Amino acid sequence: MKSKITLIGVFLLQPMFLWGCAAAPHAKVFEQSSAVQLRSYQSRAFDTADRQKTLRTVIAALQDLGFVIDKADALIGTVTATKFDGYALRATVTVRPRGETQTLVRANATIDNRAIEEPEPYQDFFVALEKAMFLTARQID
Repeated sequence: MKSKITLIGVFLLQPMFLWGCAAAPHAKVFEQSSAVQLRSYQSRAFDTADRQKTLRTVIAALQDLGFVIDKADALIGTVTATKFDGYALRATVTVRPRGETQTLVRANATIDNRAIEEPEPYQDFFVALEKAMFLTARQID
């Protein structure tokens, strides 16, 4: 008799446990404002249509910031780099056309395999990239 009550209890309570576990991940799907805000930190448009030059400038800016380039793919327009300074900081930068006259640069960064969601590291990268873009446009080495 006791095993029947336990078995019935398990069947009655199981859907509540499953529903509780399943509800948590879906809540994050609808938190779009934080995702949009993060993307705004991670992206900048530049007034140039030369994607290849922008990609080379991204590489130079990452190196200036102390990163080691792990992989660069000019065809896809991505650069992956790592910086070791007591931690593992990894950055992936994507360069793609935006309309006829602009190029969009988007950076994603992780530190010890955790996504960086604060704006400051992205701002630092884009300040360095803007300086490098200025120097590249003026053909200053």
